[in-house]
Amino acid sequence: MWALWAPGSNENWRHLDQGGPISSETRINERIRVPEVRLVGPNGEQVGIVRIEDALRLAEEADLDLVEVAPQARPPVAKLMDFGKFKYESAQKARESRRNQQLTVIKEQKLRPKIDQHDYETKKGHVSRFLAQGNKVKVTIMFRGREQSRPELGFRLLEKLAEDVSDLGFIESKPKQDGRNMIMVLAPHKNPKAKSKATKEAEGAES
Repeated sequence: MWALWAPGSNENWRHLDQGGPISSETRINERIRVPEVRLVGPNGEQVGIVRIEDALRLAEEADLDLVEVAPQARPPVAKLMDFGKFKYESAQKARESRRNQQLTVIKEQKLRPKIDQHDYETKKGHVSRFLAQGNKVKVTIMFRGREQSRPELGFRLLEKLAEDVSDLGFIESKPKQDGRNMIMVLAPHKNPKAKSKATKEAEGAES
């Protein structure tokens, strides 16, 4: 009768049921040269400790591979799976992950609370371009002297800026006082189509 996993080790089973990370050097089928393995079924079911001959026979009968997923365990843990399909799906997921992975860059734009309209438009253009390029933007309002007693000026300016670039991004971190400065963080929209349109508009505004 096959032995079962020792009491108190359910966490280990749950981890191993998933197969764990499998490297290119993983041993499969006849390359697994140990007398016995702790076997996990194709659906993650706990089979128990079986002789390697029996595990290979079960794999052959199910038209699957016997894959060593935890060689450091005693005895090693092996799982029944379609190894070729597993590698293909893993490669697909890795490519998708790399494709979706984007380095987050935080740009910074500084404004004064009493900025004139021309300078504001210039600064807004920079913020728009940063967002259109997929970057986050840290917007800082710098207060000097008596301006520090009028934080509402900075708050209203940040709200206006966020509204003016709302087609390109959204407020990720609301305006908050930080010493003599007031800071807000804008993040780009994740919709690629919207981003593409926004990029063209931002580039048009710059030209």
